[in-house]
Amino acid sequence: MRDEQYTGKPNTAEYETDKQYMMRALTLAKRATGFTHPNPMVGAVVVKNGEIIGEGYHQKAGEAHAEVHALKAAGENAKGATLYVTLEPCAHYGKTPPCAKHVIEAGIKRVVVGLIDPNLLVAGKGIQMIREAGIEVTTGILESECAKLVEGFLTFIKTGKPFVTLKSAMSLDGKIATRTGHSQWITNETARMDGHKLRALHDAILTGIGTVLSDNPSLNCRWQADDTNEHVVHQPDVIVLDSMGRTPTNANIFKQANRKVYVFVSSACETSRIKALEDVGAQVVILSDTTDTTDNIETADALATKQSGSAKVQLPIDAILTKLAELGFTSVLVEGGSQVIASFVEAKAFDKIVTYIGNTIIGGQAALGAIRGTGIDQLADGVDLTFESVEILDNNIRIETYLTGRSGAYVHGNH
Repeated sequence: MRDEQYTGKPNTAEYETDKQYMMRALTLAKRATGFTHPNPMVGAVVVKNGEIIGEGYHQKAGEAHAEVHALKAAGENAKGATLYVTLEPCAHYGKTPPCAKHVIEAGIKRVVVGLIDPNLLVAGKGIQMIREAGIEVTTGILESECAKLVEGFLTFIKTGKPFVTLKSAMSLDGKIATRTGHSQWITNETARMDGHKLRALHDAILTGIGTVLSDNPSLNCRWQADDTNEHVVHQPDVIVLDSMGRTPTNANIFKQANRKVYVFVSSACETSRIKALEDVGAQVVILSDTTDTTDNIETADALATKQSGSAKVQLPIDAILTKLAELGFTSVLVEGGSQVIASFVEAKAFDKIVTYIGNTIIGGQAALGAIRGTGIDQLADGVDLTFESVEILDNNIRIETYLTGRSGAYVHGNH
């Protein structure tokens, strides 16, 4: 935990109290995991005389914000109370009125903010409005935790591109399947359920045609917040990188309700294949293809259908990320095979990697490794990572790493 930006009184009873109630606000915010897109998850708590008198969280885009729910629950008792909120109250009129205005009208005495909103529509304006009304404002409590909660939103605001997480499950020796292709299951049920939670945290799941053809996955989500039954399970949209449109029209990805399936194809894809995919509900996105391997991403299929000659049809990574942003995705989980993962790694087109390691060794040169691609010649050319956490999941291991320079970089605006 880092609280360098905390503007209150560090190492005091007030500081510990602020942490306690901000942690509660974070817990509340997570109840809406997957349902606030494109808005960030936000939680709020109203405290008076050492007791919580109101709390709430942003439940869905276009609906009331966290502060409004918390203040409504507190009612007239909110006058003279302290409001804890994970993200700075907004100061602009959007689909809802500005929250800063509600805070002022409620008679709140003090506001404790976890993270200043980097959105230019807010960016300190909410805090300024509240302070100008004579209300004390403290910022920076549990700032890193509040930032991680909305890291997709922060990245999208700062870069205009979605936050990209790479997910991989492998044996202790880095294999994702045996030499015969058998892969179910390398990790245990606890690790796999954590993977479903990871899916719930993202707007979309991206995979390649190779995975669709070999595994026919559903790519659905079976996780929801532990302490609430208020929401159905969030189903992220699915994106398939499939240059030639070979996704079967009876694939399992088309059988899950309440989500969209996008198939990214190249301009070399036959019109008949595009129509067939659209007929089963796919949103087909046509991108210009290339045969130049520089700064491009393959379509996940190591045995990709060939264009004229022997060159593989490829989709430019920049075009993919740009299109994902245009579609409104603030966060994307990449669950492709070893070629898709390699393509993102080699292009450094990711923010975070979550690796699950099973308690087994597969061995064998013919067994498929977690990352294929060209690889590097010198260790100095390797992709530099920053370890965030290592966790034991019922005798499996979960490792979370960030591309060095990405972890926490968006919090202080230094990326």
